[in-house]
Amino acid sequence: MKMNEIIEQVNEVLVDEFEVEAETITPEANLRETLDLDSLDYVDLVVAIESISGVKLGEEDFKSIESFKDFYGVLESKIQEK
Repeated sequence: MKMNEIIEQVNEVLVDEFEVEAETITPEANLRETLDLDSLDYVDLVVAIESISGVKLGEEDFKSIESFKDFYGVLESKIQEK
């Protein structure tokens, strides 16, 4: 699966499951501020990402993530490691 396909699917999940406005999801946007997730939402996000990509993100992965660009970068490197 290509990275742009994964990004599209991730964004669809964010819009559908987390009721995020699609236009607020930009590479530079702050992930935490844009998604406004609580701890349970993070669990849901991890499960959704795993179902799309087969990759499980852990707490450590989220520590380095500020923007959506960071998020996609971490996801891409995890997929390549797989």
